[in-house]
Amino acid sequence: MSRRGQPLLLGGRDWLYLLGLLIPLFLYDLVLKGVLVFGHPDVDGLSDAIELARSDILFNLGYAGLWIALFAIFRRGLPRRVIMVLFHVSAVLIAVITTTAYVYYQKTGTTLDYGVVAYALPRLDQVSGLIGSVATPVMWAGLIAAILYVLFGPYALTRLVAHRGLFRFPGSPRVPLAVPCGVLMIALGLVGFSLVASGRTRAGESFARDAVVNLIVSKVDYEEMERSIPVSNVSVPQPPLHARLVPTPHTRQKNVVFIHLESTRARSVTPYNPRIPTTPYLEKLSKKAIFAKNAYTIVPHTSKAITAVNCGIYPHLTSKITEASPGGIPAMCLPRLLAGQGYDTVAFQSATGTFEDRGPLDRNFGYEQFFPLEKLPDKQNFEKVNYFGREDDIMLKPSERWIEEHRGRPFMMYYLGVTGHDNYLPIHRYGFKHYTANAKLNRYLNDVNYSDHFVHNVIDLYRRLGIYRNTIFVIYGDHGEGFGEHGLYQHDDTIYQEGLRIPLMILDPGGHPKGRVVTTPTDELDILPTVVQLLGYRIEGGRYQGRSMLAPPEPHRTLYFSCWDDYTCLASIKDGMKYIYFFGNKPEEVYDLSTDPYERHDIAARVGRAWLDERRAQVKAWFSRINAMYEQNTPASYR
Repeated sequence: MSRRGQPLLLGGRDWLYLLGLLIPLFLYDLVLKGVLVFGHPDVDGLSDAIELARSDILFNLGYAGLWIALFAIFRRGLPRRVIMVLFHVSAVLIAVITTTAYVYYQKTGTTLDYGVVAYALPRLDQVSGLIGSVATPVMWAGLIAAILYVLFGPYALTRLVAHRGLFRFPGSPRVPLAVPCGVLMIALGLVGFSLVASGRTRAGESFARDAVVNLIVSKVDYEEMERSIPVSNVSVPQPPLHARLVPTPHTRQKNVVFIHLESTRARSVTPYNPRIPTTPYLEKLSKKAIFAKNAYTIVPHTSKAITAVNCGIYPHLTSKITEASPGGIPAMCLPRLLAGQGYDTVAFQSATGTFEDRGPLDRNFGYEQFFPLEKLPDKQNFEKVNYFGREDDIMLKPSERWIEEHRGRPFMMYYLGVTGHDNYLPIHRYGFKHYTANAKLNRYLNDVNYSDHFVHNVIDLYRRLGIYRNTIFVIYGDHGEGFGEHGLYQHDDTIYQEGLRIPLMILDPGGHPKGRVVTTPTDELDILPTVVQLLGYRIEGGRYQGRSMLAPPEPHRTLYFSCWDDYTCLASIKDGMKYIYFFGNKPEEVYDLSTDPYERHDIAARVGRAWLDERRAQVKAWFSRINAMYEQNTPASYR
C-alpha cells in the first residue's frame, strides 16, 4: 500500500488475483528445486544450495514483475482479457514444465533439456509407455490439482474473499504509464539475469538453471554447439559401403546367433564380479568362450549400440535414430554380408516392433525377416518385464519353428531380449532372489538372473536341435545401467563405467572349445570383424572401424564414447586413463581406472592443462568425424 492508503500500481482485487497464483507457483518451484538440490551428491553446504536456487528465484521474481506490469498497463477491455488468458496459459506451462523436469531428474539424474523434449514430442506414441511407467498416481493427482488451481484458483480465491467481506478492495490508482513500463523493464532484467547459470558448483550449469530457463537456454546452446562443432571440412573415415565377404580355404559356413542382454552391465554379471551370483551359467560359458574382460558400449542406448554390433561402425552420434531411415546406415552390415554368402537372416525381439522404428532398423541391418512381440504367439503365458516388452523366453518356440523351416541353409539369427530394461518389473518364472536391500536394484539383478536362464535355454535349444557345434554364439550387453553411483539412473547419459562396461563373449564350440581371455580394451565395433575371422572369410571393398579380438593387441588403443542426448557428454579411454567432456556444462573429469575402477576420485586437477586440452581436442574431433561420415553418406532427407 502507498502512504495514502492506496495500493501501488494495481487495485486490491488485481493484487489478490495475481498473488493468489504467483506466490503458490513460486513456492511450488522452489520446493521442487530444493528437494533436488539437497539430494544432489555434488552440492556442498548451504552456500551451494543458495547459489543453485538463484536462477529460480530471479526467474520467478521476473515472471511476477512481468504480469504485474502488464496488468497495470492493460486495465480493461479486450487487451485485459487477452492478458488474463496469456497469464493462465503461461502459468499452466510453467507448472507442467517444472513438474516434468522434477520427475525426469528424479528418474534419470539428468536435467530436462531442449534435446530431450525435441526428441520426445514427435514420438509421443513411442514414449507413452515410458511416461506411464514414470508417472505415479500421486504425481498425476498433484499435477492435475496444480493445473486446476492455476486455471480457477485465483478467481475462486478473489470471489471468496469478496463474498465473505474479508478484505476491502481499494480501487485502482492512477499512475503514469512510465511506472509500469519501468517495472516491466526491471522484470525483463531479472529474467535475463536468471539465464546466467552459476558456474561455482560441480552440479552443472543446466542443473543450476530454473527448469523453464534451462529449456530456453539449452535450445540456444544446442544451436551454438551445432555451429561450433563442425561436421564438414574434417577428416572423414571412409565407411564400408561396398564391403563384401570373400571365401578362403578356411571358410566355414557356421550359423551365427546374436544373444542381446538388455541393459546388462558388467559389474552385475558373475564372470566380471564373482561376488554376485546372478549369472552362474554365463560364468560357466566364459571359461570356454572368447571372453572380453574389458568390453564397452559406445553409446549407452539400445538402437545405437546394436548399430555398432551388427554393422561394425560407430552409430550416428545424435539422439535421432537416423539409422532406421532408408539409407541411414553407411555400411554393409553383417546380416547383409552373410546373406551374400547364402545365409538366411532373421531377427526376433521380445519388445514391440514400433519402438524406435526397430523394424526398419533391422531391415537396414539386412535381416530378411523380423518377428517383434506383436508377431509372437502365447503372449498371455509370459509376464511383462517392462512397459514395452515381455519375457525373453517368448522368443524360444517361434525361433525353434523358424530353424526347423530353414534347416537346408546356414543362418544368422538375432535374439533381442528386453529383460533388464527399466522399469524392472519382477519376473517369477525362475524365482525371485534377494541380492540387495535396494528394491529397484534387486529387481534389476533378478532380471539379470533371468537373462542367464534365457541364454541357457537358447544354448539347450541348439543342443537339442543338433546344431550347437555348428553355431557361433555372440553374447553381449548393449549397454550398462546406472543406479545412482554417480547420481545417474538408467543408461542414456550414464557415461561412467556402470553405463559403458558390458559383458561380451563369443562362443565357438566347434572352433575354440577351450576359450580365450581378451584382456585389452575392446568395444562393440570388434564383434563384426571377430565373427568374420571365425567364419574364415576375408573382407574386401571396405574397411570396418573395429578390429578382431583374435588379432594381436593394439598398444595404446583409444576407445571413444558419447552420451545419447545431444551435446551432453563425450569420453575416451586410453592407457587406463578415462577423460569425460561435458560440452562446457560441467567441469571435465579424469579417472585412473587402473587404481580407481569405480571412478570415485576425479584427478582432472592433477593431470595438467596440456593433457586436458589434448584429450578434449581428440573427443571433439572424433565426434565431428563420425557425424560428418553420416552427413556425407546418407540421404539428406533422412538426416
